[in-house]
Amino acid sequence: SVDCSFSRGVCDWKQDADDDFDWNPADRERGDGYYMAVPAFVGHKKDMGRLKLLLTDLKPKSSYCLIFSYRIAGEKVGKLRVFLANKKTAPVWEESKGKDEKWRTGKIEIFQGAETTNSVTFESERGKGKTGEIGVDNVILISGLCPED
Repeated sequence: SVDCSFSRGVCDWKQDADDDFDWNPADRERGDGYYMAVPAFVGHKKDMGRLKLLLTDLKPKSSYCLIFSYRIAGEKVGKLRVFLANKKTAPVWEESKGKDEKWRTGKIEIFQGAETTNSVTFESERGKGKTGEIGVDNVILISGLCPED
C-alpha cells in the first residue's frame, strides 16, 4: 500500500492552477500532523478548488483501491467530488452533506485497463454556508479491490 497522507506521505500532490482557490493544510485536533481543508468562508458560491494526486507506476490491467477520510462540516458548506483522470466528465464519487461533523471513509476502485489513471482529483465546490469546512485526510492507495466494510 502507498501512504498518500499529507503529513508524511510519499505521494505527489498538486494544487490546480486553473481553479478558484487552493486547499490549505489544517492542524489535526490531536496535534498529529495535518489534513487538507477548504474552510466555508473561502471563495464564492459555486467556486471550485482542486487538489490533484499524481499517480505514477500503476501497473496496467490491475485494480487498486483509493481509501480516504473526509469531513463535510457545517450547513450547506458545499460538495466534495473525486474525479479520475481518464474519466474527466463525471465524478466517480460525490458527497454534499455530512450528517454530523465526524470524519468518514470514502473508497474508490481504480481499474487500470488499456487506459491508465495517472491522477485523482479531489474537488471542493463552495456552497452558501459560511461556517464549517470540507476536509480530506489519510489518503491511501492499496493494490486489489476495495475491502468490504
